[in-house]
Amino acid sequence: MQVVLIEDVKSLGKKGELVTVSDGYARNFLFPRKLAKEASAQALTEIKNRADSAKHKEAVEIAAASAAAEALQGKTVKIIAKAGSQGRLFGSVTGKEVAEQLRQTLSVEIDRRKITMDDIKTYGTFPIEIKLGHGISASFYALVTGE
Repeated sequence: MQVVLIEDVKSLGKKGELVTVSDGYARNFLFPRKLAKEASAQALTEIKNRADSAKHKEAVEIAAASAAAEALQGKTVKIIAKAGSQGRLFGSVTGKEVAEQLRQTLSVEIDRRKITMDDIKTYGTFPIEIKLGHGISASFYALVTGE
């Protein structure tokens, strides 16, 4: 008998999967515990629609990541920070500050956790890489200057 799992079932499958089980297992274990429902035409259509929706969502995410990577690639972002007389910053420039500056200057929303960079503790130009997901990344430069 084919059933569609409503919940994850250990050693059988994950939620939303179509699996084949024996009639007795389905009637006596899965159905009474509301772990699965019979694989009707409507249930199969739901599975297909869910898969199509997931593919579409992934395609939209890839398009957005590609657009963001194209907007960032090779650009330089200016970050203003306070420093002492030796040119050493009070604190350091973090991913949060870089993400905020990207949002203000280039109008690109980037999550700070996707930014990969070394500690920036002095004035200068530093390379920064952003991993946007789905194998897409972009690199740009941060120019740290004084006020």
